[in-house]
Amino acid sequence: MQSMLQGRFQAVLEAKSRDEFGAEVERFTRSLDFQTFSAMTVVDHALGKPEFIVIDNCPTGFSEAMHNPQLGVLDPVMQHCKRHSVPIVWDQQTYVGGGSGDLWDAQASFGYRTGICLALHLPEGRHFLLGVDRDQALPSDPAEVTRMVADLQLFAVHALDTALRVLLPAEQQLERPHLTPRELEVLRWTMDGKTAWEVGTILGISERTAVLHLTNAGQKLGCNNKHQTVLKALRLGLIR
Repeated sequence: MQSMLQGRFQAVLEAKSRDEFGAEVERFTRSLDFQTFSAMTVVDHALGKPEFIVIDNCPTGFSEAMHNPQLGVLDPVMQHCKRHSVPIVWDQQTYVGGGSGDLWDAQASFGYRTGICLALHLPEGRHFLLGVDRDQALPSDPAEVTRMVADLQLFAVHALDTALRVLLPAEQQLERPHLTPRELEVLRWTMDGKTAWEVGTILGISERTAVLHLTNAGQKLGCNNKHQTVLKALRLGLIR
């Protein structure tokens, strides 16, 4: 199961289009034993309303039935994601407790009875929401639900930059940091599991210089360690 999930993580990183991205999110959703998903990028504008760009696999008739801007105000899951980055595991009681039992009834008729949803909040007014849903109750074993939440969180981190890249128009995309050819070389070998000493030997530089290139790349990407640096470079498509 874990190796299959790892393949999904890599595949969503490499998605080149909206359709490819949607297909990878759907494959991951089904591997987690959920039927439907919704991936949404939100761009806050200084003037005017936020812009929502959604890709999903909702059943026929769902979008039309639920197409009401006021529903977002009533939806306790959306309100949670608007304020927090901690995932929410929801079911009927979430909606009843939030005074929106009728909203749960409406979406439950389309198979949206329970699910997991999370939001990642980024600088410059960018947000990414990812939710998976199903019509059966979640497992009774808390450890299994915890694993599902953890898998969704990790997948969302991988999917984030791809979503911004393929869903947002070019003029709204954030500028990618510029890494030197040597920094990229060091990152590629680090991605392959090489130590700084091994990278230095391969590239004909000292271990200290290899560490310096890796540190510089991490600073440009806003990362604190080499693992974060490699992962973010992968997400941004800087290395393959």
